[in-house]
Order: sequence, then structure tokens, then C-alpha cells
Amino acid sequence: MQQAHRPGNLKQSNKAHKSKHRSKRGIAAAVKGKVNVKEFVRRNRHVLKKDERRHQALQIRKNKREEVLTKKRALGGNRNPPFLVCMVPLNSQLDVQSALVILKTCSEGAIVTHANNGIVHIGLPNFKQRFSFICPEIENDFSLLDALKIADTVLFVCSALEPIDAWGEKALALAMAQGMPTPVVVAMDIEGVHPKKRTTEKQNVQKLISKWLPDEKIMQLDKNSDGLNVLRRIGNQKRNIIHHREKRPYMLAEEEDYIKDAEGETGTLKLTGYLRGMPLNVNGLIHITGLGDFQMSRIDGLDDPHPLSVVKENVKSDAMDAEVTKVTILQTADPAKQESLVAENVPDPMDAEQTWPTEEEIEEANKDTKRKVKKVPKGWSDYQAAWIVESDAEGDDGSDDESAEEDGNEEFMSCEESDSEQEDGEDNDFESVAESEAGPTDEKYDATIDAEEEHEMLKKLAAAKEDRQFPDEVDTPQEIPARERFNRYRGLESFRTSSWDPKENLPADFARIFQFENYDRTRKRVFKELEESLVNMYGYYITIHVKNVRQDLWKAFRTANPNAPLSVFGLLPHEHKMSLMNVVLKRTGASEEPIQSKERLIFQVGYRRFIVNPIFSQHTNGSKHKYERFFQPASTCVASFYAPIQFSPSSVLCFKEKKNTKLQLVASGVLLSCNPDRLNIKRIILSGHPYKVNKKSAVIRFMFFNRDDVLYFKPCKLRTKYGRTGHIKEPLGTHGHMKCVFDGQIKSQDTILLNLYKRMFPKWNYEDCIVTDRDWKSSEAMTE
Repeated sequence: MQQAHRPGNLKQSNKAHKSKHRSKRGIAAAVKGKVNVKEFVRRNRHVLKKDERRHQALQIRKNKREEVLTKKRALGGNRNPPFLVCMVPLNSQLDVQSALVILKTCSEGAIVTHANNGIVHIGLPNFKQRFSFICPEIENDFSLLDALKIADTVLFVCSALEPIDAWGEKALALAMAQGMPTPVVVAMDIEGVHPKKRTTEKQNVQKLISKWLPDEKIMQLDKNSDGLNVLRRIGNQKRNIIHHREKRPYMLAEEEDYIKDAEGETGTLKLTGYLRGMPLNVNGLIHITGLGDFQMSRIDGLDDPHPLSVVKENVKSDAMDAEVTKVTILQTADPAKQESLVAENVPDPMDAEQTWPTEEEIEEANKDTKRKVKKVPKGWSDYQAAWIVESDAEGDDGSDDESAEEDGNEEFMSCEESDSEQEDGEDNDFESVAESEAGPTDEKYDATIDAEEEHEMLKKLAAAKEDRQFPDEVDTPQEIPARERFNRYRGLESFRTSSWDPKENLPADFARIFQFENYDRTRKRVFKELEESLVNMYGYYITIHVKNVRQDLWKAFRTANPNAPLSVFGLLPHEHKMSLMNVVLKRTGASEEPIQSKERLIFQVGYRRFIVNPIFSQHTNGSKHKYERFFQPASTCVASFYAPIQFSPSSVLCFKEKKNTKLQLVASGVLLSCNPDRLNIKRIILSGHPYKVNKKSAVIRFMFFNRDDVLYFKPCKLRTKYGRTGHIKEPLGTHGHMKCVFDGQIKSQDTILLNLYKRMFPKWNYEDCIVTDRDWKSSEAMTE
């Protein structure tokens, strides 16, 4: 047998081909089944294969579809609360009851029932849906807002014959500022127009509506078939999400019963209706719009009084009564776990370092009290004047804040000015002659004009114009030293980067409020616990037992609002505690007049309405925010005030009170945070002028008027309007002249500026609002 040839070590090996392409067989032969472990793990962890990506997309689509269907089926069914529809006319002369009659009679099998508070229930068995209609009072802003807070759909009713008037535009503006529920717009009286002009009239109404709701298509409501189409659209359209109520339980009270306690001046209020939103905890607190915050004693479950199926006639009335009165106790309050109604922290006055004042300090204090002249309203006695609380020195800025002094003169007058009332009697003859010469039209016109209010507005407009032209610039007083006048202010090297301790020199009111260590983290934790901890009662027809409701408060509320339905909101943990609230506001186009800081305004934040005097600051990203004396038209700012805690998101509406007119919406926005550590820094600018100019130095005058002031403010940094920076080198003479050094030669027409800063705090003047018939009052005034 011949042996095969075996090559030796010196066999020639030719160079391999340089092609980059390798066949799959070549790659497999080179790898020999080996797998890179790191690459394998990384691919499975972050990168999906084609089939896996396709399955993931299918699952995402399926989950979204199920979520939409779940939200859609959560309303209107036999086991769910009915669609709550708020009917709003866009013309004050239009009667929405005619539209409601068409909706009630649009179907032969419709089941129509009426509740005690004017709520109309319509059940359509062929649609398997239920609807509830409420009609708020026309030309009542707060009644409209309270109805829109809890409505699922807002039905705007307009007429082809009567266009949208001022009330309709105001209703649309209020709805959009608070958060628009799902809108539906219907037009009536189109059948009364000539057939050839109906299309044109409908298009004209569509143009007017498109300015406010560009995506909404107008529907006709003149016949029964039109009513069915409107109800079908209400039941099938996509829902708008209003975030400030989605995270809270809320309810529209259809029945109410007040039971007085055997002893005391309080009682138990029973409110019955469909629970919506999140689950309600009996150990928490609730807020009743127009009444305030209360505790609950019990929650009962009742049978649905408005089912889709009609009760047979042969059923006895006794059996029906037994069904209606069937009550199931869902939750009972536990006193150990119940949320407290304490809203403020009670500070301990002895919990601090105490020092006994010396005799000299006591004598100086007595001298100061003797020199004080208290300003009181006209006609007040000394006993009444003794109850006026003196304002904190932090808010009295003296001559640099002329607007604050003007506000004080508006509300108060010194006792010496009371003599002017006697002089008024001497001028009665002159007034009678003027009245006889004036015509009847002049008298009617003058009755609608408040001359004093116009004079005050003129002064405010002048102050706002000056603040806009020369922001923060003040005159240095000559009668008192500047170091005493501005002793609360400090200089900063840089407003943006210089440090400022938020816990430094806090007012006494800060001891009464509560603060979160981390507001955003607490908010997320509260929302998560609410979704996981409680059993869902969504759609239950329940009765809430509200305890300790004052009899006089309930009587006054029902006297002013005999037919207004009550809306109830469940409070989240900590939402009854007082803190410092910051809200972002944007001016509306309805008002062009400036709003001054510390001016009395009415706020609606989410479900709560109250009266405060806020301070304004710029909406910036830094750690310090510049205080604004005026909230100018067409601007955005942050308002800070003491109010109960709320968790964002929440819509904010700001109203201003007019003396001879109704309330006016001046701004709207959102809740920013409840953070007392926000630094609102007020800036004042002292200005001086060059007297002698050298190459890099100059003699400045008119900034100070004595030598000691120059030495006191010597460490502060200077700047000019033309962009130069410098510092004070030394004083010259005794009349306030000073030698200053700059980074370059300044111009003779330049102005030298010195910036001083201090932190501003709002005043504690929170008042709860109680809504009355076409008016509002504070809770304190209501109880009186």
C-alpha cells in the first residue's frame, strides 16, 4: 500500500485573498460555536428582536384601547354614575328650559325623574345610558364655576336669532380658565329661519363659536330627532380630562337633610348623590363649596334611585319603599384615625431664648407708644380703634413705596380729618344749586360713577407708569439718614449667584404654618397611597354624614341659595393645613388696569375659594425672585399668599372686586407649589449723578447727604446705566459727596446706581369665601 505524502514544516503558504466578504459557512467555521457572553447579555437587556418589537407594539395598542374603553364605559351605564351635563346659555335672554324639554321628550321610552335641587335625570333604555342635567343661575359667575367643577359635559346653548352676548363670552372665558369639561354646542331656532337662509345663519353661529372652540362643530336642536342626536353625541364623544379633580373624590348632592343636635349649636348634614373620581375615605376631610371643611361620621350606600329599567305597576308601594330605604353602612369613622380640623400650628412663645428688657428699653418703648398716631376709619370710636392690629414693620417701606401709603389712605383716615365732614355741611347750598342746574340725564349718569374710585385709579395708574419707566428707583430721604431708613436692606455682589438663607429673619406668621421637606415627593406619595390603599367606590349612590355643621351657617347659606346644588370634594392628606402658596398668574385681556401688591383679591384655587392680599414676584428659574410692586397688564408673575395646602395640578382664577360693578376676572393660571422657602426679594435703587469726572474715578453727589451714610454703604457695589461697574473709595466732605472708582471712564450724562435688597413676606389675611346670591361674603361676615 502506497503511503500518502505529508508536507513538512517548510511548505509554502500563499497569501490569502483580501476580500472583506465572508460567507456564513466561513464565519461559522471561524467562530466554532463560541458566543460572546457580554454581547449576548447586553442584547437581551436593551435590544429587542423584530418579533419582540412587533408583539410589544401590539400590547401597547391593546392596553391603550382597553383604557379608552374603560373610561368610556365608566359613565352613563346602569352600574355607573350618569353623564352630568351642565347647560349654559350663551345669551342671557335665552331660556335653556326649552332645550331641556326637547331633550326630555326626544324618545318615547325615556325615563325622566326630577331631584329636589333642580337636577333632571333622563334614562334612555335603547341607548343603555343615563344623563343628569343641571342649569346654573344665569349671570352668576360663582354658580357657573361651581357647576363646571363637577360636570362631565358642558352643553352650550345658543340661538340663531340672538347672537352671543357679553354673558356668553364671559361664560366661555370662565370655563376655559377653570378647565373646560367636554363641550357640546347646540343652536336653536334654526327652523324659524327661512329655508334658504338656514345654512347661512348656521355658518354665522359656527364662526362665532370657532373663535373660542375651533374644533367644535355646531349641532341643531329644534326637533326630537335633534335631541336624540345630541344625547348620542354626549354619550359617545371623547372626554376631556380635568386634572385637578381626577385625583380627588367629588360628588354632586342631589338630596340633603340637616338634623340639629340635641345640645349645642351644631348639627349633622346628610348629603346624598353619586360618588365620582377617586375613592372617599371616611376618616379624611371634605370641602363643601360655600360652607368650608368638615369631618365625616359615616358613609352609607343606597340603591340607585334612577335605574334604566322601569318598575312594574303591579309592584306594591310598600315594597318600593322598602327597596328605597335599604341602607348599607360602607364606612364608619374611627376617632383615632380621623383627620384633625386644626389648620394652624400653635407656636410656643416661650420656646426661644428669653431676655428681660432693661429700664432704658422700657422707657424707649413707652415713648414710642405715646408718639404713635393710629389711623382709623371715619366714625370709629376709641374703643373700636383699640381693636385695630398694627401692621408689621416689614411691610411699611416708607417713602420708597408710595403706593403702599396710598392704599392706607384709601381705607383709613386719621382722626384729625374728621373735621372735613363738618365742612361738608357748609357746602350743601352749593351742591343743591349744582343739582338744580344739572339735567336728569346727568343725575342718572353720575349715580353710576364713583368719583372717589376714579381718583384712586388715576393715582394708581400714575404710580404704575412711574414704576414701568423707572423700575425700583427711589429718592434718598434728606430728613433722616439713609442708613436708618434702609436698615432692613442689604447689598449683594450678584442677585443671581449670591447666597441668601431662606430661614433668616422669618416673621412671626411663619411659626403658624406647615411646610413639607419635599413638596413634589410628598405629592407623589399621597397620590400613590390614594390609588392603592382604599376600596374603589366609584359610581356608588351614597349618603355622607357630615358632622358639626353650625346651624347659623347652614341657615344663612340656604337662605341666600335656596335651590343651589351642593358640590362636595374629598380632601387629600394635609390639604387642610395652612402654608404659603405660590401660583403662576397671567393677565387676561378683560382688564388693563394695574394690580398692586398686597391688594385685596378673590382667588379660586382648584375646589377652594378665598380672599387674600398677595404679593407678586417674577416667574424665573433662579433661587431668588424679584418682587414686583405692580402686576402689569399683559404680563405673567407669581403670586404668594398664606392659604391651605393643595397638591398640584390645580387651576387658579383671580377676581377683583369692583365697587359699582360685578366681580371681574383679571388673571388665571396654575398652582406652582406650597413652598415657604421661596425668596421674594424686593429691590430698591439709589441714584446719584457725576459732579467731576476723571479717567477712572469720579465725584458723585445726590446719592447720600451725609458722610456717615457714605461710610455705611461703602462695601456695596455700584453700576451705571451705561454699563460701568465700580465701588465707593472714600467720602468727600460732610454733605454726602463721594469719590468712586469705575472700570472705565464714565460719561457726564450717566447715572450711578446702588442696588439694595430685602426679602418680602405676605400678610396673614386669609378669609374663606361663602357664596351668596349674586354676591360673596367672607365666612366671618356671614356668621355675624
